[in-house]
Amino acid sequence: MSGGLSALRLDRMHKVLAGHIERGYAPGLATLVSRRGEVHVDTIGSKAFGGTDPIRRDTIFRIASLTKPLAAAAAMILVEECALRLDEPVDRLLPELADRRVLRSLESPVDDTVPANRPITIRDLLTFRSGLGTIFGPPERYPIVRDIVDKDIAGFRPGVAGRLSQDWLDAVGTLPLIHQPGEGWTYNVSATLLGILIARAAGTSLEAVLRERLFEPLGMKDTSFSVPTEKLDRLATAYGGPPDAEPSVIDDTATLGKPPVLADAGGGLVSTLDDYHAFGQMMANHGRCPSGRLLSRPSVQLMTTDQLTDSQKANAVFVPGWWESHGWGFGLSIATKRTDLAGGPGRFGWDGGSGTSWYYDPVEELTGILLTQRQTFPPRSPVWQDFWTSAYAAIDD
Repeated sequence: MSGGLSALRLDRMHKVLAGHIERGYAPGLATLVSRRGEVHVDTIGSKAFGGTDPIRRDTIFRIASLTKPLAAAAAMILVEECALRLDEPVDRLLPELADRRVLRSLESPVDDTVPANRPITIRDLLTFRSGLGTIFGPPERYPIVRDIVDKDIAGFRPGVAGRLSQDWLDAVGTLPLIHQPGEGWTYNVSATLLGILIARAAGTSLEAVLRERLFEPLGMKDTSFSVPTEKLDRLATAYGGPPDAEPSVIDDTATLGKPPVLADAGGGLVSTLDDYHAFGQMMANHGRCPSGRLLSRPSVQLMTTDQLTDSQKANAVFVPGWWESHGWGFGLSIATKRTDLAGGPGRFGWDGGSGTSWYYDPVEELTGILLTQRQTFPPRSPVWQDFWTSAYAAIDD
């Protein structure tokens, strides 16, 4: 079956990405491009610098913020089961977030606050409009940035993973909201909160909810918050550092050998190409998968529709220029207009700070997944840019 992809241009993608690996950007990577039933997988390089063990199709990667869409899907399953309601206050399950104070302005000192106009809702957590999150700006301009860092509540692994959920929640509770609930957008912390809320709603661990509701039905056998001993040899080493600097190890295989104290729905999962493709195909198929229906079509449509108003985007301190061509749904980004080769309106997915990326374009029926272990967000890496440029350039119809 032809999915309308050019073999010659996919070969060009391989050569371009292999060049990045040869120049030392990362030790290796894995990619998947699928369209209309045609699937192309490519693996390049090794799992660690100086190592000889190659990247394989079943290599396990830290997927970082690609955890967020999975957590949002699990939350929507609970909504469909009537265990959660989108517009109910989170106070019933997260009483630590009740009766909040709000910064008078984004530039205000943390003790200059006003009462919240209303409670935070589950919808606010899904859309990142809770008022709790990370500000991508200098502490000299935004004093709360320093407090977020000092209290280690930003939600990025591994800082959160080693803390008890109650300890982390108590730290969150010491800070005011950055904006009134529903009036802006702030990144990441809402996802971690959503994971704790999901676990409390289901009366079990977040890992158990995800495994029962998503991973097992989808056959995602290698996706988890930790890696069992018998699979550690398949886990790639994670590296950090700016794109033009010598990479340094930020997380070796040993740190994921046991479950984290706090399972972070904002970025704590590991996965593989085929596991994440199974989830992506379920989303592309409006909630259906080979084992049956996991989500209703309306739920997937809601998740993949831009939920932000212009004023909410105006109140969001994020990557410069992002909101000119993107919106936010439930746990993922949606393209609102075409500004470059890679993707147009309706394309949805997200990126992970460990060097991961997944998007589905319903117009082109194109899925792409890129997995590396070189910290990259922000800004986006040259590998990310060249992968997506090459994937769209390979469309041949």
